[in-house]
Amino acid sequence: MKLGFIKPDFPNEKRVAILPEDILNNELDNQIFIEEGFGEYMDVDDGDYRSAGCEVFSKDEIFERSEAIFSLKLMQPGDYGKLRNNQLIVGWVHPDGSGKEFTEKVARPKSLVIADLDNIHPKVYYNDSSVAIDWLKRDFIYKNSYNAGYSAVMHALLCFGLIPSPSTQVAVLSSGNVAQGAFSAAVKLGARPRMFYRKTMKEFYSSISRYDIIINGIEADQPGSYIISRDQLEKCRKGCLFIDAAADAGNAIEGTRYTSIDDPIYKEDGLYFYEVNNVPSIFYKNSSVDISRSFCKNVYSRDVKCFYDLARTIGYR
Repeated sequence: MKLGFIKPDFPNEKRVAILPEDILNNELDNQIFIEEGFGEYMDVDDGDYRSAGCEVFSKDEIFERSEAIFSLKLMQPGDYGKLRNNQLIVGWVHPDGSGKEFTEKVARPKSLVIADLDNIHPKVYYNDSSVAIDWLKRDFIYKNSYNAGYSAVMHALLCFGLIPSPSTQVAVLSSGNVAQGAFSAAVKLGARPRMFYRKTMKEFYSSISRYDIIINGIEADQPGSYIISRDQLEKCRKGCLFIDAAADAGNAIEGTRYTSIDDPIYKEDGLYFYEVNNVPSIFYKNSSVDISRSFCKNVYSRDVKCFYDLARTIGYR
C-alpha cells in the first residue's frame, strides 16, 4: 500500500518515525511517501529518503496520494480537512484516551480505520469496535516507554527547580518500562526512590503522606479505577510533585489534566502535577532512532493493508 508519512503537528513533537538507514536495512512491504522536510530534526535531507527508495511530496500531496497516513502523535485540527473517507491512520492515536475526541468527531464520521500502535495493547479501531493486533508483540517498542519515564523525571524536576538528594522521599509506582526509566533518572539525579508494585500498593497508600515526589508508571485499567484518588491526594504532603510518566491524565490520578512541554506543571490544592503526553520528544534524537528501528522491523515491513483486514473483522466494508 501507499503509506504516507507526515510531519507531526503535535506541540513540540520532534521525533522522526522513520530513518533512511532503517529503510535500507529492512524489506518494507509498502510504497513509502515522505513529507518534505520530514527528517529535519535528525539532520536528514529529503535526498537521503529518495536514495532509500522513498518519494517525497508536500503535505497536501501526501494526503491525496496515500491510502494510509502515518502520524506519530495525534493528528491536529489543521489536517482534519485533508483526510478522505475510509483512509487508514497509523500511529499513536489512543482512541480510548487522549485521542477520544478525534475518534468521535473525525474518525467515525469519515469511517477512518485507526491502527493504534500502543506498546502494550496495539489495536485496530473502527467505529465503536476494536480488535487486537495480535502479531505485534507486547513491548515491541519498549525503549520508547523507558524513554518516557526517564524523560518525564528529568524534565519535570528541571521545570520544578529541584535536584533531589538521598533524603528526598520519592515513590515510583509500577515496575514496567516507564517506571524503570523513571527510577533510573531519579537515581542518577541523586534520589533513592522506593518502587511499589500492584501487590504492594496498600503499603504505598498507607504511607502516601511521607513523599515529596510521586512518580506514576501505571495506566488505569478502566475509567474510574484510579491509581491515586482525590481522597488519597488529600492525604499528601503540601508541595508534593506528581509526575505521571504514564501520561494517563484524569484516569491514573483522579482529576488531573494534560500539560505540555511548554507549560508542563500546574499547581492545584497545594500539589503540583506533571502530565505531558509526548515527553520522549524531549530526547528526540534517542527516541527517533529507537522508534524507527522498531517500527521498520515490526510495522512497516508488513503491508499495512493487514490493518484493513483486521478492521473487516469488526464491521469495515
